[in-house]
Amino acid sequence: MHFAITHPMHTHPYNPELVTGAGVAKVAVAAEAAGFSGFGFTDHPAPTQRWLEAGGHDALDPFVAMAFAAAHTTTLRLVPNIVVLPYRNPFVVAKAGATLDLLSDGRFTLAVGVGYLKREFAALGVDYENRTTLFEEALATIRAAWTSDDLSIEGTGFTATGITAHPRPVTRPHPPIWIGGNTAAARDRVVRYGDGWCPFAAPAQLAKTARTAALDSVDALAAAVEDLRRRAESADRDPATLDVAFNNREGGDPGSADFDADAYLAGVEKLAAVGVTWIQVTVPGDSLAHACEAVERFGAEVIDRV
Repeated sequence: MHFAITHPMHTHPYNPELVTGAGVAKVAVAAEAAGFSGFGFTDHPAPTQRWLEAGGHDALDPFVAMAFAAAHTTTLRLVPNIVVLPYRNPFVVAKAGATLDLLSDGRFTLAVGVGYLKREFAALGVDYENRTTLFEEALATIRAAWTSDDLSIEGTGFTATGITAHPRPVTRPHPPIWIGGNTAAARDRVVRYGDGWCPFAAPAQLAKTARTAALDSVDALAAAVEDLRRRAESADRDPATLDVAFNNREGGDPGSADFDADAYLAGVEKLAAVGVTWIQVTVPGDSLAHACEAVERFGAEVIDRV
């Protein structure tokens, strides 16, 4: 089992200690030292004030921030949570991802999602209603840009003729691509384009807000993973080669006084049994010191015991 954290900017306003270079580096270094395998950032280039005040959060640019974290670490995998593909031209994403993979010596995983905030789409000049088409188009284009020369693609809003984009990523044939979303359509995209599935725990109301399917129990996750495996086998892909990332609801979070490591480890066992290979761990964002303390505590009480 692998464990990852997202840099803890969970609120608006955020704690300013977390967005200095020293703050980002300290959390990344602490995560690596504690035995975490992954570290990333969220993607919200233009959220609305209304969304922020309703429980949203601010964000750094994920590619810039991951590159900074990469420069201060040696083994930590850079895994955004997540890049909203329709927000950007796919060749720009491919170039940023290839550069990050190259400069980090092959430590980049491109985790992506369709997105759900209508006003953020509008602010970026992207057609919200066409987002799923843009998403699939981007997945195919990025993979092709990473593996092909003299590439020609007619896309939505762009025409690429004879494109060759070097340097290539270090990872062959390309960096892993994880696809977010709780729906059957997301799992189908994993099989067609990806190397991993990264759904998230979502009761009905949260799922409605995020415009995805509810996923509120280990049993529901198990059924979804089995569906993913069936789809992979039907496409002549080995299900064992696909990562599954999820969050563990048992035992609480390591920043809480009542964190129960034994209960958390029991939850890890349940998730591993249904096919989860990565667990996303929540750490507190109220202060830099508390974030690092929680990371270190989780390393000692959970990772060292797995």
